[in-house]
Amino acid sequence: MSGNSPVLGILLLDTTFPRIPGDVGNELSYPFPVRFRTVPRATVQRVIFETDPMLLDSFIDAALELASTGVAALTSSCGFLSPYQKEIAAAVSVPVFLSSLMQVPIAYAMTQRRVAIITANSQRVTQLVLESAGITSEIPIVITGLEDVPAFSNPILKDGAVLDRAQIEHEIVLQSDRLIQKHSDIGTFVFECHNLSPYAKAVQEATGIPVFDIIDFACWVFNTVNKKSYPH
Repeated sequence: MSGNSPVLGILLLDTTFPRIPGDVGNELSYPFPVRFRTVPRATVQRVIFETDPMLLDSFIDAALELASTGVAALTSSCGFLSPYQKEIAAAVSVPVFLSSLMQVPIAYAMTQRRVAIITANSQRVTQLVLESAGITSEIPIVITGLEDVPAFSNPILKDGAVLDRAQIEHEIVLQSDRLIQKHSDIGTFVFECHNLSPYAKAVQEATGIPVFDIIDFACWVFNTVNKKSYPH
């Protein structure tokens, strides 16, 4: 951190897959300084597939550590961490937004149309995950997952070493088009997965529909804690 420039803190899952520009875990994705902390043993398996409650203390410890360094706000690298939102926000004195899914109520309020959620694994988007992000039964949603798309699941869900950006983008655009064909009332897309931001522009251009992702969310929150002045 240089001078008094605000910094965004980011809690990372314990992974090794490539984090390309646009990914939540790549500092080039942000127009402001960021500081990362990897949460030990917070693997994809334990966070997404097991929703392991034993990890909460580890996330709180990492959040407290980041907060102690003077970060202005805190986010994470996984949308499935919404069940930890309340406890971690209560533990620190800075704004916390762990999951991109927290944008779903806003997306619906803006359009009064169905929100399409694209997630890393549709089977793990439980009521707990949704309700912890503020998504009530009154909000119409449709969910599609990428768990059966090898180009995505091999590097991200299985923590593989090789990531084919072009192929992942192609598959996500296909998924988005299929959703539009099945549900003509979709008004917005929200990417649950914090690794999907590199592909948001392609989806928006292919569908003509607004796309909410974690990077835009981070920019929005960062601007609330780093207000600019205006000429008198």
